Amino acid sequence: MFLAPAGATKPRAAFTLLELLAVLALIAVLTGLVLGGGRYANEHGRTARAKAELAALSAALEAYQRAYGDYPQTDDEARLLQSLLGRRGPLGATVAGRPLIETVKFTTADAHDPFIDATAVLADPWGRAYVYAYKVPAVGWSNPGYVLYSPGPDGKESGALLPGGLVDSTSPENADNLYANRP
Repeated sequence: MFLAPAGATKPRAAFTLLELLAVLALIAVLTGLVLGGGRYANEHGRTARAKAELAALSAALEAYQRAYGDYPQTDDEARLLQSLLGRRGPLGATVAGRPLIETVKFTTADAHDPFIDATAVLADPWGRAYVYAYKVPAVGWSNPGYVLYSPGPDGKESGALLPGGLVDSTSPENADNLYANRP
């Protein structure tokens, strides 16, 4: 049996440099996976929220059409919001109707209060205004309904409307647009 000389210290257990580097590399890989998954989940959540908001806006537009006989004829998103708040008729005339949307369930661009500021517009989850058009210009509009969409995560749109108010889904910049009333 080997006996250490008196006064000698016991060797201490410690990690080697290689073991420490391996642990740090493992932590870095796991952090990357967690953050990447979090970004994916966040983007998926925004897309789901935009689809739900577009569905709610579509339902409000259908209620508007039943109440006034037509959809709001505009391509101005601020006028769309004022119409859904019961303040404008289909051709832009001032009316005193009931609100068709609950504004607390939506966000507005630049956090404007739509009851005070008539220029407020509804914003999608990426902070950009939802795009709406119906019978603008009135002559030549061949689309049987309205067009309502979010420019999507990239915010790009390449003239999403063709002549007649039909949707241009062939442009690569429109590939991630989220449309109401479309699968």
